[in-house]
Amino acid sequence: MASLSLRRLLPLLIVIAAAVPALADGSHERTQFGHDISIEPDEQVSDVTCFQCSVRVRGKITGDLTVFGGSVMIERDASVAGDSTIFAGDLRLDPGATVKDVTVFGGRIRRDSQATISGDVTTFGGGATLWLFVIFGLPLFLLGALVALVIWLVRRFTRRAVPVPARV
Repeated sequence: MASLSLRRLLPLLIVIAAAVPALADGSHERTQFGHDISIEPDEQVSDVTCFQCSVRVRGKITGDLTVFGGSVMIERDASVAGDSTIFAGDLRLDPGATVKDVTVFGGRIRRDSQATISGDVTTFGGGATLWLFVIFGLPLFLLGALVALVIWLVRRFTRRAVPVPARV
């Protein structure tokens, strides 16, 4: 009887244990899926990750900034102390903005002359669609072709032979 209640209680304890770091006061990370992120001038955030959304930075990011499928605007006197990586989106740096290393994959960098990039700048320009297909689509296509080949081979070698009636 005790083991039955423990089986019911164990998933709840795992969920609570996994959620505790997210509720801690020391954790100042932001992660969003499909909703834009805005860092206000009086805010300081450690890491920012955004999927299919845009990020507007007016304050300070002490860690890394990563955006998939969205744009980044770093406004006047805002800063990013870690790496800034943008996939399939643009980066805009206003006057007085400060960033460290910048990588833009399938987008453009719009940088004011008074913005500061203290590290490396890497851009993979061109059509974002082409780059995204080469990096993500082609491996998925090859994986699908491999799975189809394995299924075809298994069916071919496990098929039962059908007896042919003899002709008289």
